Amino acid sequence: MKPTLLELEDEFTRLTLAPELGASIVNWTVRSTGQPLLRHADEHALNTGLPGKLGCFPLIPWSNRIADGGFDCPEGWMALTPNSLTDPLPIHGSAWQQPWEVVSQSNNEVILQLDSSIPFAYRARQRFHLSAGTLSIELHVTHLAEHAAWHGLGLHPYLPRTPNTRLQAPARHVWLCDETKLPTELSALPVEWDFQQLKSLPESLVDNGFCEWNGHCLIQQPDLGYELDCQATGSDYYLLYCPVGLGFFCIEPVSHPVNAHHLPGRPGLRLLEQGQATELGFTLQYRPLQADTPSS
Repeated sequence: MKPTLLELEDEFTRLTLAPELGASIVNWTVRSTGQPLLRHADEHALNTGLPGKLGCFPLIPWSNRIADGGFDCPEGWMALTPNSLTDPLPIHGSAWQQPWEVVSQSNNEVILQLDSSIPFAYRARQRFHLSAGTLSIELHVTHLAEHAAWHGLGLHPYLPRTPNTRLQAPARHVWLCDETKLPTELSALPVEWDFQQLKSLPESLVDNGFCEWNGHCLIQQPDLGYELDCQATGSDYYLLYCPVGLGFFCIEPVSHPVNAHHLPGRPGLRLLEQGQATELGFTLQYRPLQADTPSS
């Protein structure tokens, strides 16, 4: 069955959402030209019913992969099972695989809510707001279970990639990974992964977590005629995913590194008691580029 879609718009952009598909963004486009600002999701992508084929989805109550079949909580072991056909480890939490409800809707704002019992009881809210070409996304999660559990948050946007796509996203360190894509050691940034200044994306695969981030990133798309000036809150980390030979990349604002549940000190995770909450925000400001903006 085709999912119900919601549309928001401001004077510059239009946002399409699919609440039933994990509260995912389907598309975000420029109204005057139809230019995609996130990776374009066509009818086929929408019909797969998979948030990973769309523009962006939420990561709740954790981001990315967790090893060892679960994690310790104060009251005991929280067992997890793999939840994706493409990955042997539990990945991206549970909110992206459940239908959300519409709490409120106007021309330029929607609030969606999920009451989940998987893997423990929590209530997630996601607010989308458009204003003057700026998309604001707010995640807010309240722990509802009787026993405390570890929470993490994030967003998983997919962005167009062309030969001249450039990124600025200052960080200090990066987690190196093994063949299971789990972190093994914290390292200084290799030159090709140092995005203190605007630079092109690496040609080789990147699927790593970056640390000590100030939340700001600039995504410049000279081939497509625009840039996105972005700011995250509640996020000291980002994940960068640059697959080889595909026309997209991902920069994901997250509250914790991959497999933080098993790292010393559980960096970035929040242990929430019943009724306690945590949140993360991300704003993406669309700006058209002048025709004479350099592309290299």
